[in-house]
Amino acid sequence: MRTPEEHAVATAIIELMRGVVYRESAEDAWSTLGRHRAVVGDHFAAIGVEVIVDESEGYAYLRSQEADADGEDLPRLVHRRTLSYQVSLLLVLLRKRLVEFETTGSEGKLVLTRDQILEMLRVFLADSTNEAAVVDRVDRAVAKAVELGFLRPLRGQRDHWEVRRILKAYVDAQTLADYAGKLHEYAESTRRSGDE
Repeated sequence: MRTPEEHAVATAIIELMRGVVYRESAEDAWSTLGRHRAVVGDHFAAIGVEVIVDESEGYAYLRSQEADADGEDLPRLVHRRTLSYQVSLLLVLLRKRLVEFETTGSEGKLVLTRDQILEMLRVFLADSTNEAAVVDRVDRAVAKAVELGFLRPLRGQRDHWEVRRILKAYVDAQTLADYAGKLHEYAESTRRSGDE
C-alpha cells in the first residue's frame, strides 16, 4: 500500500502523462513536483523523457530527450504533430500577441475574442469572397489550438479564449523571429497586390 506521499508522486506522474500541469489548475500535482522533482524526473528519464518545469510561468510538461551518448534513439513517447498552415500561423500570431501583451506590462491573462483572432488571421489567409469559408477555417484552427492546449475557452463567455503561456515553450523566440520576417513580407505582398 502506498504512503500519502507515494500516492501524490504517482498522481503527479499521471498528470504529466495526460498533458501540461499548470500551477493554477493542478495545485496538488504542482506542489508535489516542487517537492519531488528529482524522483519524478528519474522516473521519466528511464524511458527517455525529460520533465520541463517553468517556475516563473507556472507550468510543467514532458519532452522527449535527445539521442543518448551512443547515438541510439528510443521510440518517441511524446509524439510530434504536423500542423496545418492555418494552425501554425495562428500559433505564431498568438505567440506574437503574447509578447506584445507582456511587453506593455499588462497584468493577468491574455484573452482574445473570436473577432480579434479572425482579424489577426485574415491578412494572411488567401483572399476569398466567401466570408463563411474564411470564418470556418479560422474556427477549425482555433478548435485545434484548444485541443492542443494553447487556447482555453473561458467559462460563461462564448467566443473568448485565454492564450496559455505554454505556447512560449513551443514557439520560441527564434521561431517567432523567423516567422515574423516571413509574415511581414507576405502581408506587404498581399497589400501591394490589393492596390494594383
